[in-house]
Amino acid sequence: MDTFELLQHYWWFLVSLLGALLVFLLFVQGGQSLLYRFGRTAEEKERIVGSLGRKWELTFTTLVTFGGAFFASFPLFYSTSFGGAFYVWMAILLVFVVQAVSYEYRAKAGNFLGMKTYDAFLFINGCCGPLLIGVAVGTFFTGANFAVDTANIGNTQAAAATVSHWTTPWRGLEAVLDYRNLALGIAVLLLARALGMLYLINDLDDETIRRRARRELRIEGPAFVLFFLIFLVSILCSAGWAAEAGTGVISIEPYKYLRNLLEMPAVLILLLAGVAAVLTGLIKGIFTDSRKGIWFAGAGTVATVLALLLTAGWNGTAYYPSLADMQSSLTIRNSSSSLFTLQVMSWVSLLIPFVVAYIWYAWRSLARKEPAEGAAVEKEGY
Repeated sequence: MDTFELLQHYWWFLVSLLGALLVFLLFVQGGQSLLYRFGRTAEEKERIVGSLGRKWELTFTTLVTFGGAFFASFPLFYSTSFGGAFYVWMAILLVFVVQAVSYEYRAKAGNFLGMKTYDAFLFINGCCGPLLIGVAVGTFFTGANFAVDTANIGNTQAAAATVSHWTTPWRGLEAVLDYRNLALGIAVLLLARALGMLYLINDLDDETIRRRARRELRIEGPAFVLFFLIFLVSILCSAGWAAEAGTGVISIEPYKYLRNLLEMPAVLILLLAGVAAVLTGLIKGIFTDSRKGIWFAGAGTVATVLALLLTAGWNGTAYYPSLADMQSSLTIRNSSSSLFTLQVMSWVSLLIPFVVAYIWYAWRSLARKEPAEGAAVEKEGY
């Protein structure tokens, strides 16, 4: 493996890690989707929103960082998917924008929309955000309708020339027609809700809310496992898009993702360990009085999603298959930035441990922070 190929694998790992962290941090969205179910009084709603409000910026920042890292390391994917599947990504952006606006203005004086309107925005973000992200990520395995003309890269003579284009007028919305994408979208939503329940159990000293969360977890925990298994089994039993090592020619390979796991035992072990940790967290939340389930389920979520994304991109796999033109499928080899760019960014990436340490410090500091009633509303807006 030469330096360029090593850096391509390294950056796919970093992007996958950011994506895995993002899925874990969607517990904020999951908690927001439970606002009406658990917040049956004004005081209960305030406690839930106050708890989630101290964490929502971590999710938003990770989402932006994930998109920025993808753009910098694999720009052809960014231009193809974000420019082609326009409706899907704009919908995701919209629901996260309304979340930011809601936390900022929900309880501020002079709020002309009213607190109930912003509560509805938080609920919409909580339901639609994880669902849309899950459907979008599903296309990493099931493919999308686009075509790429690499001959137009760097073409400054023809203003109308495009490197990639979408082949359907639905701009990514057609992804919902594949049951595997829907299964993953629903699984991510149910996982976010389960993580949200485990987080509230851990963070709030409110026995009523904790009791409701444990009761609801008995239903939604198994439902998540069911939809996740539907997606995982269907992917492992289906064909994938493989890139020939020497030429980069794309071909269909039966059981590609299953073979990837068998040929990369470390990734397989990571996947199994992640699933086991998620199940442990759910069991602790459902059957015991422990409040530590979020840490098991959270770590398991990161490990599981990381393993799935590595399976999608490593081992000569097209991580963004084209359903319109097989040879347009994107791999980490044909869609990455230049060697120089990846080298420079790799030096910058050495700061990541410090960023992670800051996130942990901020998490612990915010978790200990219990603002005085009223002061939090005035300063933070929620």
